[in-house]
Amino acid sequence: MSTSPVMTPRPMEPLDESTFRSVLVVVAHPDDIEYGMAAAVDRWVKAGKTVSYLLASRGEAGIDTMNPSEAGPVREAEERAGAKVVGVDVVDFLDFHDGVIEYGVPLRRELCRVMRMRQPDCVVSQGHDVRFMNMLSQSDHRAVGLATLDAVRDCGNRWIFADLSDEGVEPWAGIKTVLVGASPVATHYVDVTDNLEPAIASLEAHHAYNDALPADFPTPRDLVTMILGMPAESTGLPYSVAFERLQA
Repeated sequence: MSTSPVMTPRPMEPLDESTFRSVLVVVAHPDDIEYGMAAAVDRWVKAGKTVSYLLASRGEAGIDTMNPSEAGPVREAEERAGAKVVGVDVVDFLDFHDGVIEYGVPLRRELCRVMRMRQPDCVVSQGHDVRFMNMLSQSDHRAVGLATLDAVRDCGNRWIFADLSDEGVEPWAGIKTVLVGASPVATHYVDVTDNLEPAIASLEAHHAYNDALPADFPTPRDLVTMILGMPAESTGLPYSVAFERLQA
């Protein structure tokens, strides 16, 4: 679950969205993007930007009542459906196993491969902090979040994963902006006041996952509204997505 936690008011600036045209969003599981970040995606797509998704796993261990062999294809389909709600048609999946994704060279290499193929000028990652608000962050989120940052640096260096060039995947040095979601030190925000409903609908598209949650778990509407409203005291806006902006 990738969101925009702003626990206490902190100075943030509006993100200059004119500096990028192509965005790759990298997360660990289906639904990570839909917990708030999809609102920014909806805004960007409607502004004419190209956005694609990359997921390290299919979230096959995420439904307690469904065997992973069944859950993986279901959750992949639900992710594609949720992506389509906000205008994203390109959704790539890697073959790492949900729940036991390890930070390391193999993960960096596969993330780097897709970055070189998609050639974004902006990469959005999920947070890699050990804490998520007042909870422990999932290990998959930490591994993928940190590996994404390293893969951005790997992407333009032809001597790192040089064998990818033998496969026709050439280095790409065009990534200029990195946005980290769920960062405890968010620096910038995106106004998504007009993108609330598509964001909610994108999470609602995860029918099997949502149906398996406890009865007292907040609804997609309640969750997305809460998450996107969290930065309001800092931004003065009803709904926004907060990011830590880094230079690549």
